[in-house]
Amino acid sequence: MSNLSRRFLMAAAAATVVLVSACSGETASGGADGEMTLGDPNAPVKMTEYASLSCSHCADFNNEVFPEFKAKYIDTGKVHYTFKEFLTPPNEVAAAGFLLARCAGEDKYFNVVDAIFHAQREMFTTGDVRGVLLRVARSAGLSEEQFNACIQDEEAIKALNARIDKTMRETSISATPTFAVNGKVVKEGAMTMQELDAAVAAAMK
Repeated sequence: MSNLSRRFLMAAAAATVVLVSACSGETASGGADGEMTLGDPNAPVKMTEYASLSCSHCADFNNEVFPEFKAKYIDTGKVHYTFKEFLTPPNEVAAAGFLLARCAGEDKYFNVVDAIFHAQREMFTTGDVRGVLLRVARSAGLSEEQFNACIQDEEAIKALNARIDKTMRETSISATPTFAVNGKVVKEGAMTMQELDAAVAAAMK
């Protein structure tokens, strides 16, 4: 990461201190606790993914498996999906990404998350984290001024910390990605489509 990008993001996420210990292998809606969800709230299966935008295994799952899972289960009303934000090192990158996704609005939240996951390797290879995130912000309709204000919004940073702190108090999650079905953790680490099929089938019995 360039010194400019690092200074920028460290300043932006200076108050974001909650960490997960490790990264292990359309229209959204916000829940009552501020979590972002997809699908029918009355679906028979509730799936939760705990993920970080700086976790490479989370990116692999998002890019390679999630589209098929979404089409097969979320879009068909079988699964209600909740995305829980976590931070893994470099935590300032994940924090800035989540702040940006929130600023884009509920209708664009998952599009921004997806774009960041797809650009994750570029960010870490080139070190131009700010440049990549700014490009994503512009694609979501935000100006550079709005982007700068977004990732330095102290209230938004406090809200992000509060969401993560609440999850860590209420669960034993210690790695990302982690998946839970109907409130029970089924795997730490990215799931294959075959594993997802089995988990959903078991939950629907």
